[in-house]
Amino acid sequence: MHRRVSRLIDAQERWAKPVGQWNQRWIAAAFAGSRPLKDFLNGVWLGHPVHPAVTDVPVGALTAGMLLDLTDQRRAADVVTATGVAAMVASAATGAADAVDAHGRPQVQATVHASIMVGSLAAYLASLAVRAARPSSRPLAVSLALLGYAGIAAGAYVGGELVYGSGNMVDRHAWRTGAARWRRLDVDEVPEGAPMQARAGQDTLVLYRTGDTIHALHDTCAHAGGPLSGGTVIDGCIECPWHGSRFRLSDGRVVRGPAVYDQPAYEVRAIDGGGLEARRLPAPLD
Repeated sequence: MHRRVSRLIDAQERWAKPVGQWNQRWIAAAFAGSRPLKDFLNGVWLGHPVHPAVTDVPVGALTAGMLLDLTDQRRAADVVTATGVAAMVASAATGAADAVDAHGRPQVQATVHASIMVGSLAAYLASLAVRAARPSSRPLAVSLALLGYAGIAAGAYVGGELVYGSGNMVDRHAWRTGAARWRRLDVDEVPEGAPMQARAGQDTLVLYRTGDTIHALHDTCAHAGGPLSGGTVIDGCIECPWHGSRFRLSDGRVVRGPAVYDQPAYEVRAIDGGGLEARRLPAPLD
């Protein structure tokens, strides 16, 4: 079944790709003058994406609202359903902040996910309007809410596929062991003032020298896998060339999104007889 549903989602690319690109343009323009707001919605301050945490609120509230509707607990159902609808709006804001940086298949999935959720929201708003204006039309209001709940379930499935199937907004370094063993670098010298790529065993690093200090981070950006060695250094941080995430060179701490996870940092030292070696540093705890 999963393969069939995945093919169905992918088949929406013809309309979802241009719609997604258009949405990304105006959303990016909206966030252009408010980078701290985007970082807040991404979850840079939390060290974890905000969107999946926020989505639990409408899903939980609207599930409770459906059960209350079916047991004819009208007042409670109306209050809980209205709460869920309000939470859907907050969830949409955090989702937009994440989706603006999605490309390729994740962009299509994000657009399908958002479209289903917007349709679900419309059904719920119509249900609330009927509840308020025509209390006698309770069956219609409940039917609209059930339609909206079906959309919530379908949209949640696509959202799960976006994260678990395509790896959107996951930590690209989650499966690295972080073993603190010294490994020889495949370069002997690091020029000052320019990021460069090097390998230490199986790890690809970005190196940056300032005076006698050589900073080293994993070259693969934690957000979407961009090459940090192709980025620029700004205020002691390296900026990813793909989506503009910034990481502190000294310890890998993320200071600007859309990345929400820190970058693995490495210690570099000279080897007696010539050459350099590196080992991964423990993750910062503060």
